[in-house]
Amino acid sequence: MGGFLDKPNTAKHNDEGEGNKLLFGVSSMQGWRCEMEDAYYARAGLGNALEDWSFFAVFDGHAGCKVSEHCAKHLLDSIVSTDEFIGGDHVKGIRTGFLRIDEVMRDLPEFTMEEEKCGGTTAVCAFVSSTQVYIANCGDSRAVLCRQGVPVFATQDHKPILPEEKERIHNAGGSVMIKRVNGTLAVSRALGDYDFKNVKEKGQCEQLVSPEPEIFCQSRQDTDEFLVLACDGIWDVMTNEDVCSFIHSRMRVTSDLVNIANQVVDTCLHKGSRDNMSIIIIAFPGAPKPTVEAIEAENRLEKQIEKITRDEIESSKITDYVDLLKCLQNRDDIEGLPPGGGLQSKYHVIERTFKQEFPDRPCELYAYDDI
Repeated sequence: MGGFLDKPNTAKHNDEGEGNKLLFGVSSMQGWRCEMEDAYYARAGLGNALEDWSFFAVFDGHAGCKVSEHCAKHLLDSIVSTDEFIGGDHVKGIRTGFLRIDEVMRDLPEFTMEEEKCGGTTAVCAFVSSTQVYIANCGDSRAVLCRQGVPVFATQDHKPILPEEKERIHNAGGSVMIKRVNGTLAVSRALGDYDFKNVKEKGQCEQLVSPEPEIFCQSRQDTDEFLVLACDGIWDVMTNEDVCSFIHSRMRVTSDLVNIANQVVDTCLHKGSRDNMSIIIIAFPGAPKPTVEAIEAENRLEKQIEKITRDEIESSKITDYVDLLKCLQNRDDIEGLPPGGGLQSKYHVIERTFKQEFPDRPCELYAYDDI
């Protein structure tokens, strides 16, 4: 849903914080989309009886940003105010909180105006306590937990082609066409999207599109490194393994999580993501720390890329930035590229070098399929 710009909007919204022995960094970019429909929430320390708890969430809106922004503001309260959560049944409390906010939104004036559809949003969130990580997912945003540089847990995207999702859709009188609910919606679970929730004889979680989250509880381990919450603008072009190995390698070079999150977003843009992109990185005490060896290796890599870039410009008589990228992509002699990120994660080095050689020439990608 939504159109595309002539060139990507690469301005980033960042956030960071710490608390409860956690660090977090956020990066969000509109990218090629005409509108920014993502939203997020990040808070370490929830106050009062939940001061040793933290909450993080990413919302990927579609057909507008009203639902994603509303959920970013109100989902936490919808969950922690439930009798179940207050009573210690956190899994049931999370489920009830999701269903409650979906019911409440349906009756709000801003979501019932006939002249425009309210749209919907995916939601992936995590509560982190001193002993547990509760992860809830509704839609195709994703959470991935990393230990020792590899993913040890990941949520499953709720797509209409999944057997259990397809069965519910068919039972509600719908169909799955071109991998979409009734040929239009690419996710089978979401908050909002009330046009897909009007089958009177079916319950709230039996509709064409369900607001019910899948909820998982992971016991915290000393080997936990980081948790990633991100929308599909990230996962469309990087696998779970790519993201974990890339972030793991970046943590050995810098402790700045916003910088790392920005690198992920830029890399995804350069790998061809055409969607909004949002990511939260939550670092546990066991996360990798920068080392002198890794920093020195990074410096050597960037100097190598600078030299190869200048050599390519000179030997091939290149004066166009896109032509330069195409030539460099075909080379297999660049050693030590970040795992999972590849050469795309170092485009900023190529761009910087190109600008030094040709200060007056543009070095942006103005078409999605330039390279």
